[in-house]
Amino acid sequence: MSLLLTIKLALSNIRTNKLRSGLTMLGLIIGIASVIILVGIGKGATESVTNEISGLGADLLTVYIYDGQTTIPYSDLDDFLRLPNIDAIAPYKSLSASVSRGNAKLEYFSLLATNQNYLDVMGYNLGEGRPLSEIDIENSTKAVIIGNSIAEKLFNLTDPLGKTIKINGDDYTVVGTLAAGSSMSEADNMLLVPLTTAKYLGSNTAVSELYIKADNAENVDGTAEKVKSYMEANYNIDTDSFDVYTNTGILESMKEVSAQLSLLLGGIAGISLIVGGIGIMNVMLVSVTERTREIGIRKSLGAKRRDISKQFLIESLVLSLLGGIIGILTGIGCGTLINTVVAYLGYSNIFALSPGVVVLSFSVSAAVGLIFGSFPSYRAACLRPIDALKQE
Repeated sequence: MSLLLTIKLALSNIRTNKLRSGLTMLGLIIGIASVIILVGIGKGATESVTNEISGLGADLLTVYIYDGQTTIPYSDLDDFLRLPNIDAIAPYKSLSASVSRGNAKLEYFSLLATNQNYLDVMGYNLGEGRPLSEIDIENSTKAVIIGNSIAEKLFNLTDPLGKTIKINGDDYTVVGTLAAGSSMSEADNMLLVPLTTAKYLGSNTAVSELYIKADNAENVDGTAEKVKSYMEANYNIDTDSFDVYTNTGILESMKEVSAQLSLLLGGIAGISLIVGGIGIMNVMLVSVTERTREIGIRKSLGAKRRDISKQFLIESLVLSLLGGIIGILTGIGCGTLINTVVAYLGYSNIFALSPGVVVLSFSVSAAVGLIFGSFPSYRAACLRPIDALKQE
């Protein structure tokens, strides 16, 4: 029997038993669709975070002291600038305050107290107005820069520039607004004040967090080591109490975590493929039992064992490949639907199709058909003609 005729016969048997074939492929469809969706979501989430981190710049370092005791006086920051390859420093403090204008209130709002370098170091774009200045820092000017979403909440459709808002009851003048969607989405909800105004908000100018911009992305790792050595020598602090992070290091860590996460998600979803394969094997065994007399007749007419084995193996393969194709299309369709929904809600895509996973899924579906179809095809081929013809 030719290969083409065998495939036609396999398709004919699948059409004859539509419901059984559909239920047989269901496990495989769910498994492959799950693999594509879960791995795609993992990849999409990683790409989103990676893009945000990359948007901060490869020349950025983050210094974070977490022992709860050591802080860096604002006056010491000029000493950091004497280290080689450092272009600018932006200290920052996250402070909680009550923000309001008229009837619009933001209780326990987290604002950032920083200096004039923050926007440049972080790569944020100013929409209107001016950035914080050195004069604001020196004079503890009650000036504020607000994000686009904050402007909408407090000022609705009116221009906020030059107007005042209350922060813990004190009047602060809006001197600038951040461009909508600049660099990272958090910019829309940011509120920046001069670091020296922290004294009005129950704090001081000593900081435990710094952003440092290197003069060149190639110097980031070397600069990080110099900053670590400087802090150990000048602040009597050990390496277990602080760290200096670089975006390149964070990106590498993200890639490693992403690979492990994708492997885990793919492994979990892959269990469904095994279940689907077992379903195919069970149905093929039932098919062998139902067609025992047909096998006996074919053998008595001269069909060889390899012809019988090939027929059932191809039927199993066609069944699994159809399930694989439907599963791939289902996974891509669901992923596209997820992106459409999150886009409608105002978020960026969280599903990213991986061509490699699609190819792998199709290959796995073929392997499932071959592996789980081998035993039923072998069993059919081993039937003796005389025993098969006796079967009613």
